[in-house]
Amino acid sequence: MRTVGRLVVIVLFDGVDLLDITGPPEVFSLVRRETGGSTGGEPGAEPGAGEAGAAAGYDVVLAAGTMDPVTTSAGVRVLPDATFDEVSTRSIDTLLVPGAVEIDSDRRVHALADPAVVARVRTLAAGARRVTSVCVGAHLLAAAGLLDGKRATTHWSTAQQLAADHPGVEVDADPIFIREGDVWTGAGISACLDLSLALVADDFGEALALRVARQLVMYLKRPSGQSQFSVPLEPLSTTRRVEDLRHHIMRHITERLTVADLAAYAHVGERQLTRIFKAELGMTPSAYVESARVEVARHQLESTDATLERIVSACGFGTTDTLVRAFRRRLGTTPTEYRLRFRATAG
Repeated sequence: MRTVGRLVVIVLFDGVDLLDITGPPEVFSLVRRETGGSTGGEPGAEPGAGEAGAAAGYDVVLAAGTMDPVTTSAGVRVLPDATFDEVSTRSIDTLLVPGAVEIDSDRRVHALADPAVVARVRTLAAGARRVTSVCVGAHLLAAAGLLDGKRATTHWSTAQQLAADHPGVEVDADPIFIREGDVWTGAGISACLDLSLALVADDFGEALALRVARQLVMYLKRPSGQSQFSVPLEPLSTTRRVEDLRHHIMRHITERLTVADLAAYAHVGERQLTRIFKAELGMTPSAYVESARVEVARHQLESTDATLERIVSACGFGTTDTLVRAFRRRLGTTPTEYRLRFRATAG
């Protein structure tokens, strides 16, 4: 008979994002497999150091208000394993809260926080050892008062909404996940896998988490400080002039691109150019140019064996030191560390 593992309760409700509720269980299921649990494993594999108890792994329960099927945002219907009332009587190790969004007529994304779901999250969280949110699930945690005075992240598209709706939360839209004591918040989409791997590492050690990552073809786990942003994810400009400037920057990325150069190209004054960039893109022209250069360097590091000196030349940074400083500012890592984590492997 299988040993009972740590109870993970995933909150279900109509409209929930499908990957939010399917990604984490896949990670958790591999813990048993990698440690010789009942779901199988490599022949003769033995739990490594720091994996005591890992063979029990996790017991994942999908909980909803009733036992009726829940329709996800993808239209796929999911059957709950238990009701909220049933799991409230059990010892919950990890409460995992996914999210849901709606898209308005202008294609803007808005996170949803149904008061009934918020109330259930608040009640269940009171009896859980650890509370986590996936993607826009952070909005539910915030509405339940669980993020007050804490630093938290969410999907980049709803970060401004989270900050506006909950001024008591320190919203940081950049990291892929953030831990504040026993409350964890994760960024969007595939970052649910990174967050789940971090939970495994916290429970059973880095070695096991890396083995699980390998099975998921996530060759290395991304650290919590890894940015979820890249230049293409920045807000689109609403004027043809700024779009033209963005394309001009990318076409001439190896050349000198000072504020004066860009202002002359756009036929405006330097101060006016700065005002335009701040209004349209939320940053100065110089900051945008640096971001664009980091983006080009990022792709070079991922897809080529080019030396840092060649990448510096291809991106217009001037010196290797300038490249390194820009990476630290934008991505919280160095070019060399970035390549080790994200270099594409053939085959």
